[in-house]
Amino acid sequence: MTGRITRWTRSLAPLALLLAAPLDAAPRGAVRPHELRVERVVALVRHGVRAPIPGEVPEGTRTDAPWPRWPVAPERLTPHGARALRNEGALARRWLDSLGLTARGRCPDPGQLSVWTNTAERTIASGAALVEGLVPGCVVPVGHRGPGEVDPLFEPLRAGAAPFDPRAAIESIQAYTGGVEQMADRFRPQRAELDRALGCGDPAGCRPDPPATLRPSADGRAIELSGPIRDVSGTAQVLLLQYAEGLTARTPWARVDAAALRRLGALHAALFDVFSRPPYMAARQAGPLARRIEERLTARDGPAIELLVGHDTNVTALAAVLGVTLTAPGYAAGDVAPGGALVLELLRGRAGARFVRATYRTQSPTQLRRLARGGTVTRLAIPSCAGGPERSCPLGDVVRLLRARTAG
Repeated sequence: MTGRITRWTRSLAPLALLLAAPLDAAPRGAVRPHELRVERVVALVRHGVRAPIPGEVPEGTRTDAPWPRWPVAPERLTPHGARALRNEGALARRWLDSLGLTARGRCPDPGQLSVWTNTAERTIASGAALVEGLVPGCVVPVGHRGPGEVDPLFEPLRAGAAPFDPRAAIESIQAYTGGVEQMADRFRPQRAELDRALGCGDPAGCRPDPPATLRPSADGRAIELSGPIRDVSGTAQVLLLQYAEGLTARTPWARVDAAALRRLGALHAALFDVFSRPPYMAARQAGPLARRIEERLTARDGPAIELLVGHDTNVTALAAVLGVTLTAPGYAAGDVAPGGALVLELLRGRAGARFVRATYRTQSPTQLRRLARGGTVTRLAIPSCAGGPERSCPLGDVVRLLRARTAG
């Protein structure tokens, strides 16, 4: 399987996920926050605002107004989405400059910044936009596999990165959700609000409402969900994307405001309660990422900044393995912002002890819509080990957690 490097001018990336240091650097005594220095940063970033995926709004969904027209082909990053990512990159650059990981006004040295994306156009273009915002005028390679290749880092189930037993997966999902039928029932209020947002006026609803089912895929390498949650999750996401893109002003869709999007976002977040968060699924969806992170965490040398650009499933799976809940202004709990990043910083104390600190960096739907230059940083405490300074975890504990909770 071959690697591919795409050259873009301007470079770096906003957010971060984790990186390197020896496991034997166990904490000795109290470490004060002011004694900590950020050594490395890695960001697992969701791609930016994109056009809807074919079938994301199920066939048979009725509305009182036509859906907005998008300026790009289905699934592709929009020019507006790219501008928002450049803004996020510029914001991250100021943060990285303050840490001393980048030098103000200078391009990074070779090997200082690593950028790797999935093979989808929206992820490659998102990586390029982040680089343009982070290091304007610099040339930094945006790496990805070749067209048609499956990257196990971002699509581990398709790649067969770990043994997968669909029956065990279904058992884990049913235990986690209480059953997909019961889960669909719990979201009846949000489903009813979605019908009102669609505006077709039919008291029976505006969308298909088949029974909830969960079964192995035909090839046995995945599971298939059908029913209300599968259908409404995509529609809720399209409503958010068209709002963030700025397509709804002065149209009937303007009734779906930021507050409504936050409530409806619970329908999109519910999809990850099936595909990303149950322990069996999280272990496999995040397994290759966990291995990549461990390599960075335990390497003596490596890039000061690593940017991995993938999908919402990647971010939610890694969050599940770490045991953190993704919360951010404008989004339902557990949903993932376009351009949002799960960040891990490697910290070093004066005596050599190393820690990992987790944050979640986002822009709200309204900020994305307005191309705002600000955002939100939410500190995340990893429940099993957040006893270090500034709610951080000893590096060795993080590595052991990643090994214990992932497969492949």
